[in-house]
Amino acid sequence: MTFLWPTLLWLLALVPLAIAGYVWMIRRGRRKAAAQADLAMMREATGPRRGWSRHLPPALFAAALALLITALARPAAVVTLPSQYETVILAMDVSGSMRATDLEPNRLAASQAAARAFIAEQPRSTRIGVVSFAGTAALVQPPTENRDDVLAAIERFQPQRGTAVGSGIVIALATLFPGEGIEIRSLESQRDGPRAPRAAPGGEPRRDGKRGGAPDKGNDGARPDPEPAAKAAPGSYASAVIVLLTDGQTNTGPDPMAAAKLAADRGVRVYTVGIGSARGDVVRSEGMQMRVGLDEETLKSVSRLTHGEYFKAGSASDLRQIYSTLNSRFVFEKRQTEVTALFIAAAAALAVLSAMLSLAWFNRVL
Repeated sequence: MTFLWPTLLWLLALVPLAIAGYVWMIRRGRRKAAAQADLAMMREATGPRRGWSRHLPPALFAAALALLITALARPAAVVTLPSQYETVILAMDVSGSMRATDLEPNRLAASQAAARAFIAEQPRSTRIGVVSFAGTAALVQPPTENRDDVLAAIERFQPQRGTAVGSGIVIALATLFPGEGIEIRSLESQRDGPRAPRAAPGGEPRRDGKRGGAPDKGNDGARPDPEPAAKAAPGSYASAVIVLLTDGQTNTGPDPMAAAKLAADRGVRVYTVGIGSARGDVVRSEGMQMRVGLDEETLKSVSRLTHGEYFKAGSASDLRQIYSTLNSRFVFEKRQTEVTALFIAAAAALAVLSAMLSLAWFNRVL
């Protein structure tokens, strides 16, 4: 448990002072009764009705005072709360490496099947959008409650060249915040130097370090990405979440960590799902072959920065289990939450109980 105003906890020193004052008053009453040598008063001060029951109402009141002071310090704790996102964006990798057959029948078909099961479990009120990315990223289905449209968009996936994980995150964010002008090109200019050229199926390495294929287009603007009006705490945006699925290493587009920072600044959680093994798999296409590997460290960093979670899928059954786990995460979620109201309610209950017992036993309040 943590406290938002921990300095107020010093006020708890008042509780032992109040107890000491109560003990002093009890002893003072006994000395006064003894001095007057009044038998009736002595019986009143030391009789059976003045045993443990005499001290219970004040003890309850002292506990209520301690809880009330603790509430002033604004306690917070990690609790499990209902968490139903209004919008879920599925950002799914459709690069050529998704043809690998280490997940039966292949990675792309396994991811489509798992996504269908995930969609079926979502509440009907949740809007689902779909972003596909390879060398570029595109919004293939705007967020909608129509499950048929979402499933049709996923069925249309076709493998393409390149892997731009950062582009997938950026387009997902641009979908959630259409008025903020979130764009890809400005992030591309922020990369720390050019990427090493890599060979691609059906083409030679390009001089700019990107994999052969169609150039980036569509969502690449010229304006710099604006900062949000007010940066949110990472993971604090409760209206939407991004689920990112990929099997490869970024070789084009913006830096995934720069894209993740955009998400973190807006409080959007990014749950990342990595398919395949770190050593990679060999994919053959158009008479060429290439080894594709999984960049787990980047995916873990993306989820950690945005307060999401990383999952590793080494088989089709793993992938289905991951999506099932995500469903449970979206229904109930652990959050750091202020619990001041609980302490106030407990303090009020103890104070009322103290007063009721005092009235019932002694015909007075304390």
